[in-house]
Amino acid sequence: MSFPRIAAACSAGLLILAMPAFATAATPTTPKAAPAAPAAASAVAAVPTTPLQAALLQAVPPPQLDARSWLVTDLTSGQILAESNAHEQIAPASLTKLMTAYITFKALKDGTIKRDQMVSEPLEAYHTGGSRMFVDPKVPVSIDDLLMGMIVQSGNDAAMTLAYAVGGSTSTFVGMMNQQAQQWHLKGTHFVDPTGLPDPNHHTTAYDLSVIAAHIIDDFPEDYARYFKVKKFTYNKITQPNRVSLLFTDPTVDGMKTGYTQEAGYCMITSAQRNTPSGPRRILSVVIGTPSEHARVADSQALLTWAYQNSEDVVLAQANKPMANVRVWKGTASTVGLGESRPIVITVPRGSAKNLQTKVVPPKALVAPVQAGQAIGTLQVDVSGKQIGSYPLHALSAVPQAGFVGRTWDSLRMMFAK
Repeated sequence: MSFPRIAAACSAGLLILAMPAFATAATPTTPKAAPAAPAAASAVAAVPTTPLQAALLQAVPPPQLDARSWLVTDLTSGQILAESNAHEQIAPASLTKLMTAYITFKALKDGTIKRDQMVSEPLEAYHTGGSRMFVDPKVPVSIDDLLMGMIVQSGNDAAMTLAYAVGGSTSTFVGMMNQQAQQWHLKGTHFVDPTGLPDPNHHTTAYDLSVIAAHIIDDFPEDYARYFKVKKFTYNKITQPNRVSLLFTDPTVDGMKTGYTQEAGYCMITSAQRNTPSGPRRILSVVIGTPSEHARVADSQALLTWAYQNSEDVVLAQANKPMANVRVWKGTASTVGLGESRPIVITVPRGSAKNLQTKVVPPKALVAPVQAGQAIGTLQVDVSGKQIGSYPLHALSAVPQAGFVGRTWDSLRMMFAK
């Protein structure tokens, strides 16, 4: 995906950029366990707010919302801009279907199932209550139509049928959902079914949902574009509109999902991408537990508007372009470029980009062999001379070890260089 460059800000071992551009609406919640950075690029991670950041953030308080818990994230930089009760466990209702979609997309990529594959609706799916796609158990249906029916129409029958097609049974598929959640270190999440129908053991958090949503966008951009922006879908001669109503009113919104149960309240995850001076910028909002359908729409729009109007992205480093060339000893080349395979982006309050300074901190001594992608040095980010965070930099190319003569010569040179 071209927008969430979170690997640059949130890869394993990351010192991480430390500037969520805005303060939280209330006292920040503390996760039960600090979420480890997932392997894929799309995981969002909250970062401690320093006193310097807090002083900057107070100038742009987030909007007042009706939601029980909420979160807004810049997926281009990987920064959480603001949140309230984002780690509180909640009933996800049909937002559960995001994980159902992710597991299905994985199966499509792995070749376990095919998009045009025809499957039959199992009786368990036919008898599942709630919102429906209206699959006829006597008529086979394609995986493609089931994904449309689940994502656009929020069909529980579609979600259950997909679970059988991918996992062979509901229990096996739910196990796959929970295994994926564990791999992403989603400590507040446990699934009981693929639909989100109420169960006391079925829960997640706004933060965890943002991670799932970001992974869909990042790991499966073509599938995201194919299904989530569709405004209406007709199946079995029944046309239903997408319940993400912002698709109809905000042209920059291209997904994602709504949910409602009495326990969960009205919920919505929304993703929008807008062109900005720094390039395409994607904002993700998660709104949980509003009192009405209107309120979840209003809260989601308020978060998107607030994020775009009050903050901006700054590209600190272009993809695959060296920030610095550092000396390599005992190698076939004398230098190696340090940079990132993805752009390094930071989100700051609008108008404060001019106060940013960056500095490459190289290693004391770099000895070959150097592997391409090897973490070497850091990019330090300062505001008015005070450090607010740093990013790891990586070797943009490999430097093999030199021969005996070259290694010996550099050993002597290193002695005199000390």
